[in-house]
Amino acid sequence: MILVSACLAGLEVRYDGSHKLDNRIKQLVEQGKAITICPELVGGFFTPREPAEIIGGDGDDVLNGKARVVEKSGNDVTELYIKGANATLEKVRKIQVTTVVLKEDSPSCGSSHIYNGKFNGEKIAGIGVTTALLKRNGFEVISEAQFARKVLEAENA
Repeated sequence: MILVSACLAGLEVRYDGSHKLDNRIKQLVEQGKAITICPELVGGFFTPREPAEIIGGDGDDVLNGKARVVEKSGNDVTELYIKGANATLEKVRKIQVTTVVLKEDSPSCGSSHIYNGKFNGEKIAGIGVTTALLKRNGFEVISEAQFARKVLEAENA
């Protein structure tokens, strides 16, 4: 089974109430080959919500207590991000997920890049909180772009 970020399947769960539809991912969900999750919603957030970024590092640093997740207004929401990561890990274990495809750049889901914590639109190398927890527990997490490349490679094989 494949676990995917809900926003990639077209669900309007992003902080601003939008989605990031990837038609291939939506098809997998419709075919019953993938299921969706939004770590932020299962962590206790609502849609819409304030944008948040990791300050002081990345998801690994958050889990190590060396960085925090903060909303643009300054509200520390680290605990909710950790709660969402733990709920996602529980779901991954329960349904025996083989592939995890999460939304790049997100403070929860980024698998190679996240925003820099300055709310200026710049990205840095790093991973989100959920990705960090899943990787610590032996799960590979890929972005939607990496997933698209894998699909293309399989189609051309």
